[in-house]
Amino acid sequence: MAAALVIVPAALSLAAPAAAGPAPAPPFIDHVKWVDWGDLKSLRVYPTPAGRQAAAQLLKPPGEIDEAWGEVLALAPDADLPGMRDQFACHFRFAEYGQPGKTSWNLEPFRPVVDDQTMTQAGCNPGGLDEPF
Repeated sequence: MAAALVIVPAALSLAAPAAAGPAPAPPFIDHVKWVDWGDLKSLRVYPTPAGRQAAAQLLKPPGEIDEAWGEVLALAPDADLPGMRDQFACHFRFAEYGQPGKTSWNLEPFRPVVDDQTMTQAGCNPGGLDEPF
């Protein structure tokens, strides 16, 4: 049995995209701030321009999210709580697509720990409780 020849039109070729310039360099996080939201706490994470640039890249270098999360923990060691890294990773992956230039990425320790799909479907804020500001 002969192998079938598949012809791929030029418009559908899988060529690598052109380089978009140098990868953003740390620091990715400018500062963080704990705020009260009623009886609840929220950690505001303020990315640097490089952090926003990194977050806006579709394909992120391995370890970049971990490096940025490490910066958050260096500024707020008490943020190392269940679910907080997952919320941060979601914001780092998608915030600049959903709300480009949003002032801060907000992480809340009261939110439930969920799988990646649920986190993404919830807009990085699982639990249905949205801040009024």
